[in-house]
Amino acid sequence: MALSNGKLRRMKALANEHGVIAAAAMDQRGSLQKSLAAARHVATQEITPEQMSEFKVAVSKVLTPHASAILLDPEFGLAAAAARSGNAGLLLAYELSGYDNTHPGRLPDLLPHVSVKRIVDWGADAVKILIYYNPSEDAAVNDIKHAFIERIGAECETHEIPFFLEFVGYDPAGGDEKGPEFARAKPEIVKHSMAEFSKPEYRVDVLKVEVPVNAEYVEGSSVFKGQKVYSRQEALAHFREAAAAAGRPFIYLSAGVANAVFTEALEMAGEAGTDFSGVLCGRATWKDGIPVYARQGVKALEDWLEKDGVKNIEAVNHAIRTAKPWYAKLGTSVPV
Repeated sequence: MALSNGKLRRMKALANEHGVIAAAAMDQRGSLQKSLAAARHVATQEITPEQMSEFKVAVSKVLTPHASAILLDPEFGLAAAAARSGNAGLLLAYELSGYDNTHPGRLPDLLPHVSVKRIVDWGADAVKILIYYNPSEDAAVNDIKHAFIERIGAECETHEIPFFLEFVGYDPAGGDEKGPEFARAKPEIVKHSMAEFSKPEYRVDVLKVEVPVNAEYVEGSSVFKGQKVYSRQEALAHFREAAAAAGRPFIYLSAGVANAVFTEALEMAGEAGTDFSGVLCGRATWKDGIPVYARQGVKALEDWLEKDGVKNIEAVNHAIRTAKPWYAKLGTSVPV
């Protein structure tokens, strides 16, 4: 699909001078509250909105000079949006944190006080939605998710703002999603999800995807833990096949893994020759700053970010040196 002028202008604001999306992510809400509470040894509800906002402001202020954009949330992140570097674009999350656990299928929902129009009014350059998705889930469950994405795509089209869709695979049977069995299933989950949401009816502009393998199970990888699920050549083939399934520009998410695990996966994406267009990297950059903030406060967090956080994001930036411009996937030249 050809991009409207509004979408084109905003896409350019999210990418660096090479057309690569080198974005930080700080839209975590429920998981961040739980992590802060655990680090402080208090109940989750004792972590205040002010503390959530303060943490996000520090991350945004220190890391956005090293990023092309940052992903934040409208609940606790608007002050952080204002604190970002002037050269960094802005993505805002539209979904409620987590999922509906009163029904099977991890159904998503939207923030009730937010609309795409409001996201535009807050100065965002893109709308981001996260859903949990498994192509082999019950067809009735996936039909609900398909309709959900169709509605958001149409809303973004109306307001001429790019739509970034993040989908995270899961096991409908509730198995260990960090274990070897899920690692074996992951490549097909990622490939089929990328193909599905490239379809024109969803109006997705950028796919925010998991890497198709778990690097800890790739024999010979720098983070290999001893149990082989894939040889390196098999892993590289999965990267190539997933990239070929994408009909839209796609970027990789860090999915909460350690920085070394994520950068290893990005190196494999480069080695495989995939045409990924960058990253939206969150916890792999800043999560080790959580106990620093919890014990010593915001100044200590800023100091940690200036040293270790910047080191982490620069490692990611180095690992995406093989990324291709987002517009290359669309078969177009450099947008004016």
